[in-house]
Amino acid sequence: MAGFARAGKWSLFFVLIGIIAGTGSILFQTLCQVGASVFMDWMAGYRPPGAAGEHHILAPTTTVFNRWILLFLPAAGGLLSGWIVYRFAPEAEGHGTDSAIEAYHEKGGLIRGRVPIVKTIASAITLTTGGSGGKEGPIAQIGAGFGSFLATKLKLSERERRIMLAAGIGAGVGSIFRAPLAGALFASEVLYSDPDFESEVIIPAGISSVVAYCLYSLVFGWGSLFHSPQFRFENPLALGPYIVLALVLSGLSFFYVRSFYGVHDLFRSIPIANHFKPAIGGMITGMVGFYLPSTLAFGYGYAQQAIFNELAISVLLALALGKIITTSFTIGSGGSGGVFGPSVVIGGAMGGVVGKLFHEIIPGIVTNPGAFVIVGMAGFFAAVSNAPISTIIFVSEMTNSYELLLPSLFVCSICYVSSRRWNIYKKQVKNRVASPAHAGEFMVDVLQLIKVKDLMHLVHEVQSIPEHMRFHNFKQFFSRTKQHYFPVMDKNNRMVGIFSSTDIRGVLFSPEIENLVVMRDIATTNIITTTGSEDLNIVLQKMTTRNIDSLPVVSEDDPQRLLGMLDRRDVISFYNRQVQQLKAGGEENTSHA
Repeated sequence: MAGFARAGKWSLFFVLIGIIAGTGSILFQTLCQVGASVFMDWMAGYRPPGAAGEHHILAPTTTVFNRWILLFLPAAGGLLSGWIVYRFAPEAEGHGTDSAIEAYHEKGGLIRGRVPIVKTIASAITLTTGGSGGKEGPIAQIGAGFGSFLATKLKLSERERRIMLAAGIGAGVGSIFRAPLAGALFASEVLYSDPDFESEVIIPAGISSVVAYCLYSLVFGWGSLFHSPQFRFENPLALGPYIVLALVLSGLSFFYVRSFYGVHDLFRSIPIANHFKPAIGGMITGMVGFYLPSTLAFGYGYAQQAIFNELAISVLLALALGKIITTSFTIGSGGSGGVFGPSVVIGGAMGGVVGKLFHEIIPGIVTNPGAFVIVGMAGFFAAVSNAPISTIIFVSEMTNSYELLLPSLFVCSICYVSSRRWNIYKKQVKNRVASPAHAGEFMVDVLQLIKVKDLMHLVHEVQSIPEHMRFHNFKQFFSRTKQHYFPVMDKNNRMVGIFSSTDIRGVLFSPEIENLVVMRDIATTNIITTTGSEDLNIVLQKMTTRNIDSLPVVSEDDPQRLLGMLDRRDVISFYNRQVQQLKAGGEENTSHA
């Protein structure tokens, strides 16, 4: 019954996180729609197309399109959002997923309570005034922030707070992109740059993500974010063009990451107040948007048009390259927004370019360029995020195109392997071994795998002492040895006690009693020993509990038959060699990959 009660309690926590994250998604989506209607529609007359699955709550206005207002609008939004961020929560700048990842690894899952609120407002302003970014960063921080807040208020452990933070990430992202399964996988995969998952996160994030998704869909409708034809992969010869697509996406991902962090580093070096920098980035974004309005804001509608093969190659190419520039200057300058959304548009646009070119060259093999748009979405984000598995599921759920799982897996795998050296998420760590959140766990895991019998070559013989030897005689022996621990044996050579060089000090400086004391009087009979079947974790616990540097190794069948002594220094040295071998093996496997 206690197990059921505990499971019920934790399920309640994760359902609550899902409710808050879902509510946050509804609030953020509402702010984005209202903001876009007020700023881009009413003020500038710019009404970009939306994804087919987006349901707008406000009717469009009749304002005439004005490029000049659109030119300055992102700068104004950047100035306002920059002031809000740097005035109230500087850690909310940039793309919020990285901040959540850092909190997981470095801060014990702790996020300040004000961060999600600041991130929500600042991101809504940035994105609805024309700034290029996505929704996953702010919504990830909303969910993560509440998970962290709840765990802190309940006085839970750091481990439990990290799990609840990650559950919040999955719930937020899974709900606003209508991809609950991908949200749960993303929360556990995006933490690491290696193909590693935070397994203890998947089920909690799954519960929270499903609840948040259902709540969000009750308000904004069910179904996928994008609509797509019933694409099918039926010709293995199409894998050739998909290889070309993967290589193009890998090269483009390199340009995107270098552009993003090049702008980021440039703005960090500009000697002006931080809250002015997003305004400058917004001004440059507006300049690009003056000529290419499609590169502003979210851009999902253009990706939707590309899926149905409604855009020309020149438009798609301009969209992909222009979106990289506007996203770099919007978020790299310190503006607030996510990087997943723009990556979907960039990858989809470039996928459309490759698909349309191959459709013209080999129409019998590449029958529909729209399939390349969807696979391009997945491949590009897999290349920049080092999260290929969740990305495949993300795009499949977002576009309801599960028939393209095979080419998506193929392209994402190539993109992942060829793009390991660059990454949009700088706060990812290599794997669980490298995570400060698991600093002590890996050592315990390795120690538990190693048995004392594996170290028998390091168990050394020592000179034992007869139990009736007088201290006067031992003192002569002690002057000729470097030994520090002395097993005491009875007449049958069975260990009855042990003492260390520290234990003899009281007698050593009392010469008047050294002829009266025998060594059994000095030795402790409460002997801590180990056997060949015990693991090194237990051995080190015994050594540290009693602060001893050497442990007697005895026979499994006879605890008084001494086999030798095992030193703490040898145990630690052996452990270090094992870890180095494991690391060398992992690096070798990575280099072969």
